[in-house]
Amino acid sequence: MSHEKRTLEFYILAIFFALFVLFLYGPLSAVLILSFQGPNGGLTFPLNGVSVHWFYNLFEQQAVGDFGASFKRSFSLGLMVMVVNVLVSLLAGLAFRRKFRGSTVLFYLTVASLVVPSIIISLGIGVVFQQFGLKPAWYSSGFGAHLTWTLPFGVLIMFAVFNRFSPAYEEAARDLGATSWQTFRHVLLPMIAPSLIGVGLFGFTLSYDEFARTLMTSGTYNTLPLEIYGMTTNVTTPVLYALGTVTTLFSFSIILLSLAIILVMRRRQAKLV
Repeated sequence: MSHEKRTLEFYILAIFFALFVLFLYGPLSAVLILSFQGPNGGLTFPLNGVSVHWFYNLFEQQAVGDFGASFKRSFSLGLMVMVVNVLVSLLAGLAFRRKFRGSTVLFYLTVASLVVPSIIISLGIGVVFQQFGLKPAWYSSGFGAHLTWTLPFGVLIMFAVFNRFSPAYEEAARDLGATSWQTFRHVLLPMIAPSLIGVGLFGFTLSYDEFARTLMTSGTYNTLPLEIYGMTTNVTTPVLYALGTVTTLFSFSIILLSLAIILVMRRRQAKLV
């Protein structure tokens, strides 16, 4: 069996990709390694012993930083955004399958929030809440600010999904006597479910680590990204690295869990076909 000879361009692109991966994960690996500093370790190399001391310290009372509460707020906010992102993106995808007056304008208005700088969105929402005498909070103004970031991505993903979705499946179900709801429930929804999980995952992860759009809208209590940012000017121990390692592992766990669910659903679909 003959193999095509690799050209010089292939090796150039391979080196470029390797450098990109190194640039992407190099700082992350440094944080991971430094989080295992010994009890007397500092914020820089070399390691002064190896231990899990700072991971234990992470769950103790801190002089600066409120890890537990800020994590709960970010997690709750991410779940709220995820649910709304999935529902609205799905409904928007279904609506845009049928042309309606003003659909083009509505589409560009939805995507426009991706063009506007995030800090301007945050500032604008904070000012509007103050003008109406409302107190900004992570679950109200912060929630709305995050949706201006996650919804356009969710809508664009659903547009791509429905663009490739053949209406022949729905027509076949109707020919067999299924109602519109039965067609949606038993035909359309199972087929696009993996994509909906992707939309939900996308919404959660974008919200979980969002900083700029939360800066002026979180109110009195910080989310985890804001808490970490505040700690960078005060905390001088590797506990900050331990926090980064824990949150990174948590994010990867969510991603792997979602991918596993998608894989199981695709296998079930393949068996049915």
